[in-house]
Amino acid sequence: MPALPLPPMAKIGIDRKWRAIGLAPSLLVFAGLTLLPIANLVAMSFHDIAWADGISRWTFVGFRHYQALPEDMLLRAGLGNTIFFAVVSTLTQMLLAFVLALFVSRIHRGRVLYRTLFILPILVPAIVIGAIWKLMLNYDFGLVNDFIGLFGAAPRDWLGERALALWSVIVVDVWHWTPFCFLLLLAGFESLPQDVYEAARVDGVGPLSELRYITLPLMLPTIAVTLGFRLILAFKVFDEIYLLTGGGPGTATEVLSFTVYRRFFTQDRAGYGAAMSLFAMTLVAVLAITAMTAARRRQTRS
Repeated sequence: MPALPLPPMAKIGIDRKWRAIGLAPSLLVFAGLTLLPIANLVAMSFHDIAWADGISRWTFVGFRHYQALPEDMLLRAGLGNTIFFAVVSTLTQMLLAFVLALFVSRIHRGRVLYRTLFILPILVPAIVIGAIWKLMLNYDFGLVNDFIGLFGAAPRDWLGERALALWSVIVVDVWHWTPFCFLLLLAGFESLPQDVYEAARVDGVGPLSELRYITLPLMLPTIAVTLGFRLILAFKVFDEIYLLTGGGPGTATEVLSFTVYRRFFTQDRAGYGAAMSLFAMTLVAVLAITAMTAARRRQTRS
């Protein structure tokens, strides 16, 4: 007697069951690799840790490290610089990337060439970027000072002056990460429905009105996701600060991740550094959740 076919709902239940069984090992490994380091970091934040004869000695101090965070002047400077750096660099990158992506999406000849040229900076390793820009911004023989000297301007110590150092790092970050925003926004532009634009042209809608009333509303979900991702990455900036300025001069370019690095490795305060790391992780998590929630609400409304 032939077996009776399963009802559709039973098939869906079986598919979900096998899918869960297949994914379970990978999820367990991923959860272990994620949760165990975080749990260790939490335990470290409640202890003073010292090393002697190759052995770590943990002394329980309770919430003392967390209580010391608001009084840490270096942390305050790093947090303020991080917020300023993330907001200015991200908004500049989004604006430039939007213009470039809009330009590339509207051309037909040479699109591959333009796309390749625009993404080159993101392919360069961070150590190379640091070396190149440190030479270009050098006070004595840097290319930037040579260029402005052609117009009679005096050379500037771009990485050594408090008023210029953070702005110089922002310029490097914009050059480095604008391609990341460009690629995401270009993918959004290329996925827009073309029939809407054809109908707008038939109705005689001009380029500016098309951009304001059609392109921007349709691109808002992509813009929100790109902005969220880039803000998260900007809050975690470290390599450019480490390679270009080392947080100086003074605390002019001190950022949150570099402050954590100082506490952990330079000052050998692992417990306090762990508490500071959890504080930074919480800020990034709140930012990520806010960005994803805003993007989801926007997609639901549209």
